[in-house]
Amino acid sequence: MELTTVWFIAIAGLWTGYFVLEGFDFGVGMLLRVLGRNEPERRAVITTIGPVWDGNEVWLIVAGAMTFAAFPEWYATLFSGFYLPLFAILVTLILRGVALEYRGKRDDLVWRGRMDTLITIGSVVPAVLWGITFANLVRGVPLDDSFEYVGNLGDLLSPFALLGGLTFAAVFVTHGAIFLALRTTDDLRGRANRLASRAGLVAAVLAIVFLWWAQALRGDTASVVVAVLAVVAFAGGLIANLVRREGWAFIGTTVAIGLAVVSLFAALFPDVMPSTLDPGSTLTTVDASSTPYTLKALTIIGAIFLPLVLLYQGWTYWVFRKRVMVVS
Repeated sequence: MELTTVWFIAIAGLWTGYFVLEGFDFGVGMLLRVLGRNEPERRAVITTIGPVWDGNEVWLIVAGAMTFAAFPEWYATLFSGFYLPLFAILVTLILRGVALEYRGKRDDLVWRGRMDTLITIGSVVPAVLWGITFANLVRGVPLDDSFEYVGNLGDLLSPFALLGGLTFAAVFVTHGAIFLALRTTDDLRGRANRLASRAGLVAAVLAIVFLWWAQALRGDTASVVVAVLAVVAFAGGLIANLVRREGWAFIGTTVAIGLAVVSLFAALFPDVMPSTLDPGSTLTTVDASSTPYTLKALTIIGAIFLPLVLLYQGWTYWVFRKRVMVVS
């Protein structure tokens, strides 16, 4: 297997890990004011992700860095064409991180309410914009023969892209609600469980339509099979949630999100940014890749450090696995 293919798979894996882990973070943030009816409940909601949210964002940093190192042309075209949505994602993620860190620094309900608002905004906006971004990667964007983006912001807001934004947000809300049902107790747990079932039905419909549309645009047999398995896993997660088996439910939505992202990358390969103007202007893995020497060096570095990151994150989740109780 060529190193360009290996690194396309590696980057797809990094993005998959990011959306699986940050997905429930976003969901929890979006549900902070919905499920947290008072300060003790909102504090409990934040506590569920407190030890892990910053570690989850490491996946985004690594995915971006590895894209720059392994496929610099892809990185350059992506960040020039998608500058405004990616900048908005960056700003809102910074605001969200600041709010999570500073929320408990003052014993003031007004202060904490403002931080809660930033956490909600910093969860909703990135979730929607990531969906729009990845939908456009699958659909294609206007590129000229120099692989330069020649469209405008309106070109990124097609019906398919907007559906992608809604789908990502709805799926993350369901993922986050199931995570809260898994990590909390008593009434908060029950409300999270019920909300997950209701939100899950909406998310399932949106996901089915979005994945079907994505496969119709740019799918093959392998990507279609993976997309179908993603839908099955999501349905299994919702069924498990109905019978209050939150652990299995969380596994179901985790597998579903992972397979859904894999299906999008599988549908995209061997392209990395399709052109809607001329097929000859489509940016492929070969066109976008670094030199073979660079890819070999990256492979050695990745083989050394990726297992360490996985071990550390696994240890973190194990240490903080216990349910969080609402304390008045």
